[in-house]
Amino acid sequence: MQDWITVETGDGPMRVYAARPASPADRAVVVLQEAFGVNEHIQDIARRFAARGFLALAPDLFHRTGAGTLGYDQHAEAMPLIGAIGPDAITTDVRAVLDHLAVEEGVGAARTAVVGFCFGGRAAFTAATAIPGLAATVVFYGPGIAAGPHAVLDRAGSIDAPLLLHVGGEDPTIPADQVAAIDETLGKAGVAFEQHVYAGAGHAFACDARPNMFRADAATAAWGRTHAFLDRHLGVTAP
Repeated sequence: MQDWITVETGDGPMRVYAARPASPADRAVVVLQEAFGVNEHIQDIARRFAARGFLALAPDLFHRTGAGTLGYDQHAEAMPLIGAIGPDAITTDVRAVLDHLAVEEGVGAARTAVVGFCFGGRAAFTAATAIPGLAATVVFYGPGIAAGPHAVLDRAGSIDAPLLLHVGGEDPTIPADQVAAIDETLGKAGVAFEQHVYAGAGHAFACDARPNMFRADAATAAWGRTHAFLDRHLGVTAP
């Protein structure tokens, strides 16, 4: 089952794509979009999570501008949109989704994971630094965590949820020095984390909607680790 719902945030109403499992769920995933909006690929990811027993919600983080979705050939148009969304806006939006889950769906933060892709990976990491009590956080190739105008690596000490990061070894947006900085900082902060670097894979390697970037072996490994990680930290849904 799938539909669009509206969640109120401190910055106005936000559309959220909801994918629901066949049976009522007692665990949830907040799916955070790439730089191109809550497009068909992100909706498909939400549906995949629903097929595994999660209630999956994908908020439209472009709601302040009404940008909607962009094509994968509109990279230049996407950059200023995501550049305008800083840590406070991300935290506002994710908190609003979590409040909705708790009040309307009966699923609290301790039974909810945040999973983000590309810009949404940065957003997921940001949310983990600002919102306590999440069950888990997963970052797929999130640039801008360790460097850039919205870098939040210096806030790593606030992360209390287990963290899983996937990075392409050939991803120019997350160079090796930033991968090393994330490893070092999270380790010193005592965060429970795993960071996996996939040799030969570039940015968006798990996006099967972009055949020129998709790397099947790396994607399969990353998704396998993600499912095991979420099942480990959220358990299985109640029958």
